[in-house]
Amino acid sequence: MPCIELTRRGFCKLIGFFCLCGSLLIIHRVLPHAKKIPLKQKGGGGMQLPDPKTDGDVSLEMTIHQRRTVRSFHGTSLTLTQLSQLLWAAQGITEPEGFKRAAPSAGALYPMDIYGAVGGDCIERLNPGVYLYKSATHSFSLIQEGDVRRDIAMASLGQMWMSYAPITFVITAEYSRIMGKYGQRGVRYAMIEAGHIGQNIFLQSLALGLEAGIVGAFEDQKIIQVMGIKSTHEPLLLMPVGYEK
Repeated sequence: MPCIELTRRGFCKLIGFFCLCGSLLIIHRVLPHAKKIPLKQKGGGGMQLPDPKTDGDVSLEMTIHQRRTVRSFHGTSLTLTQLSQLLWAAQGITEPEGFKRAAPSAGALYPMDIYGAVGGDCIERLNPGVYLYKSATHSFSLIQEGDVRRDIAMASLGQMWMSYAPITFVITAEYSRIMGKYGQRGVRYAMIEAGHIGQNIFLQSLALGLEAGIVGAFEDQKIIQVMGIKSTHEPLLLMPVGYEK
């Protein structure tokens, strides 16, 4: 009897083993064709952005001709596709097999970071908060919850028109990334890079049917505090983007 009992247990284990193998085979065949769901990144709510377009219906010459600084926005929300295109134009990777980005950077050291202050119901699928763009993965990661657009406007000498744009981009520089090679001259190179990024955002906004403003009058430490960003990231430009009122 003990021998028969042992055989039965072995048979059950064998059946279980074959069931497990069958399940793994099904998973292996199905997963490559399954829809990929964006994963939440460490530190909170990362959002994988749609692939950017590299062509469009609006000419470069037209965007240059029509570029203006706008200081009046209404609350119409933006799509995730529009956000993706704006961030790609600012700092997106443009070389499939490398790390070259849309805006030039001295020594390809890229000391700039692009943050976004997003309002409630202002961008498709995004909660209000402060986000950081990650070029390498073309994703937007939540670093702080809550709508801080009004606080940013107050820190910008009370320019309240800014708070009506669905998103305000905050372009910062971490000088240590570039000064190790170029010394004090690296500060100048970072500011040149910030100008390139700002112009790219202007022109891409127009190509998407949007408008942008640009602000340099603000209190650095208050912006850092409101945004919850590292103290080593110096804000250089603020750019509200949205539909003109």
